[in-house]
Amino acid sequence: MDVFEEMVRLRRVGQKSALCTIVDVRGSIPSFLSAKVLVREDGSMVGTIGGGCVEAEVWNAAREVIETEKPRHLSFNLGQDAAYDNGLICGGQLDVFIEPVLPIPSAYIFGAGHISKSLSKIAGQAGFRVAVIDNREAFANRERFPDVDEVMAAEYEEVFDKLNVNESSYLVIVTRGHRDDMRVLRWAVSTPARYIGMIGSKRKAVNVIKELEKEGIPRERFERVHSPMGLELNAITPEEIAVSVVAEMIGVRRNAHAGWNPLSKSVFALGIMK
Repeated sequence: MDVFEEMVRLRRVGQKSALCTIVDVRGSIPSFLSAKVLVREDGSMVGTIGGGCVEAEVWNAAREVIETEKPRHLSFNLGQDAAYDNGLICGGQLDVFIEPVLPIPSAYIFGAGHISKSLSKIAGQAGFRVAVIDNREAFANRERFPDVDEVMAAEYEEVFDKLNVNESSYLVIVTRGHRDDMRVLRWAVSTPARYIGMIGSKRKAVNVIKELEKEGIPRERFERVHSPMGLELNAITPEEIAVSVVAEMIGVRRNAHAGWNPLSKSVFALGIMK
């Protein structure tokens, strides 16, 4: 199996992996410069960088890289320890660079109104695969959204099971009313989505969540909900709102800067829900 083909396949199906490459060689080693091994989320591998204890240590580091999504650089001296007795004492040294390979992030926008038109465009330009979903064919169509990856016109409950929602998914709720927002949010908090954002005021967020809590949905599920969604930019126009929302999504995607809390705008962090 080819390392690069598998890497592309994993990205398409929404799975993370780590690509480990020998980037520097000094002396004799049991492999070669640029040798690669791809480590999947389940720990299985494609390719090799020579096997033995070096590959075992790289595998452990790769699992950490998959978890943290941060690259690592490792150096090995093949003659420094008896642990390399299994044929790897070649006297050389090598460096291995381990980088996270993340799935293409998908933005599922529920609601096809005027804000969604700007939101879908900016999200696409920021590198998200964009799908727009609405239960009104007059709004969810290719004429209004010619550049998105997918447009779906159907009742929301009919669409949920068709969506491949994973830890690289971003759910944005901008439907035409509170009732539809509640329908989508009820489902959204049961998914492993990385980001859940709902448009509206703080009062709206409180009312919607309280109603869903009455249905027996645990309060902790709503801790991931960003509402009001978007960075606090005093945005007014659809374009400005779209910029603030996508900026927040990027912050979550990139884990932002040190000390930034991606849940800092949840209804709980804001002290709205007691």
